[in-house]
Amino acid sequence: MPARRNRKPNIVLLGIDSLRRDHMSCYGYSRLTTPHIDRFAQESALFEQTFSAYIPTTSAYASMLTGQDVFTTQVVALRHKGPLRPEVKTLPELLREEGYATTCVGFTGNPSSRGFDKYIDYPSWGSWNEGRSPKAQSLNEVALPELDRLLRKRDPFFLFLRHMDPHSPYLPPAPYERMFYHGNEFDKRNKSMEPVMDFKPFRDFFASWMPPGVTDKDYIIAQYDGAVAYMDAAIQSIFTALEARGLAEDTIVVINGDHGETLYDHDCYFDHHGMYEPTLVVPLIIRYPGKVPAGVRVKGYNQHKDLVPTLLDLAGIEREDVSFDGRSLLPMVRGDVASHASEFYITECTWMRKHGWRTPNWKLIVALEPDFHFKPPVELYNLIEDPEEAINLAEAQPEIVAELKRRMDAWIAQREAETGLPNPIYNQPGWHGDPNIDYFTSSQQAYDTLHIGDPTQAARLQSRSRE
Repeated sequence: MPARRNRKPNIVLLGIDSLRRDHMSCYGYSRLTTPHIDRFAQESALFEQTFSAYIPTTSAYASMLTGQDVFTTQVVALRHKGPLRPEVKTLPELLREEGYATTCVGFTGNPSSRGFDKYIDYPSWGSWNEGRSPKAQSLNEVALPELDRLLRKRDPFFLFLRHMDPHSPYLPPAPYERMFYHGNEFDKRNKSMEPVMDFKPFRDFFASWMPPGVTDKDYIIAQYDGAVAYMDAAIQSIFTALEARGLAEDTIVVINGDHGETLYDHDCYFDHHGMYEPTLVVPLIIRYPGKVPAGVRVKGYNQHKDLVPTLLDLAGIEREDVSFDGRSLLPMVRGDVASHASEFYITECTWMRKHGWRTPNWKLIVALEPDFHFKPPVELYNLIEDPEEAINLAEAQPEIVAELKRRMDAWIAQREAETGLPNPIYNQPGWHGDPNIDYFTSSQQAYDTLHIGDPTQAARLQSRSRE
């Protein structure tokens, strides 16, 4: 099919759940986990400092799909109550007004996915008893026919694909389950999985999909890496389909993560809560031949809220009736702008309710109630000297804590004044899902209350809002 530059470009957005940027080979990981995305990146602009400022899924996608921050969306919790604010326009709603057909694959029922013409689901969970889980191929089986349907409409289209590899359960099919591990995962001398299985809130969930009797944490990490590699291979089918259908030159293709993943980090085992670097940093790669230079690595800071303005800029869509909290990344790609804000507000409302302030040098984390990991109420890390965030300097550096709190509080006050809305992280009773408790008063209460028992329950929490 010939190129059709006389119309607006198609947009394919691959939102990859729980993808750690530092476990992708194109971002420097020692294991070759993403060879197909690596090649895609050579044709694209790759962003080295993209952050998911609002953890976890629901709040992250709210920002990614609206171009707004957490103050404007008012979405901060995984279990967001009610719909997205009607005053906030989503990307599919904006594109529909510009003549686009829009489809969402794999994100039905979440308040942050409002506004698509069509929603399609696919099997995206699993358990040990069900066997290996071909999540990415299951996505392809519904996404590729939908791509053909959209192509037949002859209107520009927006196709959003929410990939659930490498989100837990990590159950990649053969040969990926042994691709990065050749040891004995049941070696009884290895005690590394003991603290994982001793963590009561998650141990039943872990037992539902991890091999019975597994002792080696490195095996589980290798399963995560295998899931990344499996997803990478499946995504190549999407790239190939775009090329075979003559769409590659006329389609903006984006790879973005909603948040990262903690593996064996900070006691937040094999999940994506906490505001440590493995969860905050995400990949962002954008390809649009002729409009986005190939092989560029962009070093400036940016966030999810910058994606929608960037896509509209690339598509030549101007909307003076809509203002965004984010900014287009194209000036950064061209080298006209070095970076967007290098210090910014961060929040988490997954299994803990916290907020903080991140600068290039420092990260401040402040708990708004006791958490189920029994962590201190204030954490401070020197990101230059201690990139693993292993040494909490809050007590040793009270003046740094005070200064970062001052900056954070000033930003909160500014955004509350600009929006006329309260900071949503302060107003989340029942955020954890227990209808009998508004906020936890002790870490022991949180530890005894929070629980995931099986993949079905986890899927329900991750995919749908709690009214």
